[in-house]
Amino acid sequence: MQRETREKFGLLLGLVGVICFSLTLPSTSIAVEYFGTTVVGLGRTVVAAILVSVIFIVRKEKLPSPHQFKSLLIVAVGAVLGFPLLTSWAMASLPVSHGAVELALLPLATAGFATFKAGEIPSFKFWISSVIGSLAVIMYALHLGFGQLQFADLALLAAVLVLGLSYAEGGRLAKELGSWQVIAWAIMIGAPFFIIPVGLNLTTEMLHAPIHAWISFIYLAVVSQFLAYVAWYGGMAMGGIARVSQIQYLQPFLMILFAAVFLNESITFFTLVIAVIVVFSVILGKNAPVAKKGSVSD
Repeated sequence: MQRETREKFGLLLGLVGVICFSLTLPSTSIAVEYFGTTVVGLGRTVVAAILVSVIFIVRKEKLPSPHQFKSLLIVAVGAVLGFPLLTSWAMASLPVSHGAVELALLPLATAGFATFKAGEIPSFKFWISSVIGSLAVIMYALHLGFGQLQFADLALLAAVLVLGLSYAEGGRLAKELGSWQVIAWAIMIGAPFFIIPVGLNLTTEMLHAPIHAWISFIYLAVVSQFLAYVAWYGGMAMGGIARVSQIQYLQPFLMILFAAVFLNESITFFTLVIAVIVVFSVILGKNAPVAKKGSVSD
């Protein structure tokens, strides 16, 4: 596959991953009401591990190397433990739109960690686009009155940091291990430690949860926790971590859109204006040159 075609396909995979991730907070908001923070935050990994186990058995996957295992631990802590648990706790008290604007900081966190973990050096043009996108979502947050931080806000900011590190490490590792293998092995590493806390928080009342709550939980387990990461890590491996991370600027507005559809949260004209600005920053950023350390950027 030619380099240009490979990078375009990487951007497409990244977009698919972002669309799938955009349903995560709305699904979490629905599921946590009926199943609780621990079951939603950690139980999704236990369910996903069943699917991954079947795939591993059928494909007879080889164990990762000790070096790869160290990187997988970082991915597991961020994508399998930290982010699901922190966002589940935050979504128990915050609206989806609130969480969406704070998670918009993910591209900056991912690109920052990529500089150190993957050896990528974003250009000045890239950082300008990042600043434009970040300022846009900050303006949006201030307009909606989200300036005062709560404990749930701190949880979301912590979630941004751990997931940004996980994205960068996972995108780097995907180049040698394979995109879906990265999240699959991270799931298998984390799941055994989650079985007991999840089991202790299960109740018989959960069996009577409405169908939309079960659909939300299944979506979190199968798509948000596994399939979306397959597309996302594959996209970063093919298109470059820093460049593909720009697509994440679309995520908060897709989340708000899905929240309006599934949770009846409102969309204002101001939201649409900010969305246009953010899309512009994505277009600017995805075309920005990104160099490796030791090489010269265009």
